[in-house]
Amino acid sequence: MKSLASFVRVVVAPALLLMMAAASAQSPSVYYVCPGNVFTNTISQKEAEARGCKAREAQQPTTITGPKPRPVAGGAPASGAKSDKIDASEQRARDSDARRILEAELRRAEEQLEALKREYGNGEPERRGDESRNYQKYLDRVAEMKAAIARQEADIAAIKRELAKLPS
Repeated sequence: MKSLASFVRVVVAPALLLMMAAASAQSPSVYYVCPGNVFTNTISQKEAEARGCKAREAQQPTTITGPKPRPVAGGAPASGAKSDKIDASEQRARDSDARRILEAELRRAEEQLEALKREYGNGEPERRGDESRNYQKYLDRVAEMKAAIARQEADIAAIKRELAKLPS
């Protein structure tokens, strides 16, 4: 008896599984549409009938091709199209406008720096009325002034770098 059970377990059971898998692979998948708009493929045919479900065959998904990608703009202009190049005289005018604007900004920034330095008074600005009793408030204001001067100097250096980039 033991040898018959082992024969069934080793030979017959795997053969049955293979046959069932082959049969299910050849037949289309079935799913059931049950009341309440429930879709399932995990119940048997008897359970589906008991619940009042309808059998449906699963079909291959529909694929729709998307639109073809458009060519990237920026390549060579089509014949007869206007070129994106700027005339040399136009570029010189733009450069001179940029230089004029940057120089005006530089003058404004230098004037603000001078005003900040005058108020800072070499690290010892005059105390205000509300700072006479609170020394920490005075120290905070002095630190803010020092930071503002450092920022203004960095702004001036940046403007000078931009001016150096422009053609003369």
